[in-house]
Amino acid sequence: MREGHRWSRGEILHWLLEDLPRDALVGFDMSMSFAFADCGAYFPGWERSPANARGLWALVEELTAAEQHLAATTFADDPGASPHFRRHGGREGAAFGAEGTAGGRGRLRQTEHAQARAACRPYSNFNLVGAAQVGKGSMAGMRLLHRLSGQIAIWPFDPLPESGSVLVEIYTTMAAIAGGRIAARSKIRSTAELNIALGVLGSRPVAETGPIDDHSSDALLSAAWLRTVAHDPELWNPPGLAEVAQTEGWTFGAL
Repeated sequence: MREGHRWSRGEILHWLLEDLPRDALVGFDMSMSFAFADCGAYFPGWERSPANARGLWALVEELTAAEQHLAATTFADDPGASPHFRRHGGREGAAFGAEGTAGGRGRLRQTEHAQARAACRPYSNFNLVGAAQVGKGSMAGMRLLHRLSGQIAIWPFDPLPESGSVLVEIYTTMAAIAGGRIAARSKIRSTAELNIALGVLGSRPVAETGPIDDHSSDALLSAAWLRTVAHDPELWNPPGLAEVAQTEGWTFGAL
């Protein structure tokens, strides 16, 4: 690892394929799929709507292949996809508020309903507007997943292997709540507050003092949380998982 280096998606892909330690549990802070169960499709009415998540990753890859650095900003501009997204410039597709919409925030996956029950405030991945949106990064992540598919186990789309590394989707607010924070104050920007949360999870404090950016604190706290809860069988078998494992996936830790 290079201190201060800003990693590209290509570098992350290379590291995961070539340098990932054996038997590692890797948390991806993104959504690995879109809502499917509420309407029986990702994009109802579009003949190219895939039947499962791997098909979705492949479609995102196909329609954004010209973008560099595994970006996927043009996917939502495709005429077949655009009616389902809320985009900048007041462009809200006619299908954005379809069945399954949560208070005008867009369609949610089953795991996001579970997140809401855990006092989190998930956002629809079909929303591409605002600071809290997660759709853009998730679509870029799907291009990464397309390349990792078959190379590393991706839960829950793949069964847990007896040995070897596993990738899971995480929601950093859940790690913060486990560390004693509340959802409304999940972001940590001082090492003093980070060390308190790490202590709740039974992890050693960081040696640095002073301010810390919330991306770094999210990563450190989430890693500590994963190490603490990874052996809990309940989190690998949440209620309702079987019905959506191949289409919507699941956020590890959401019950």
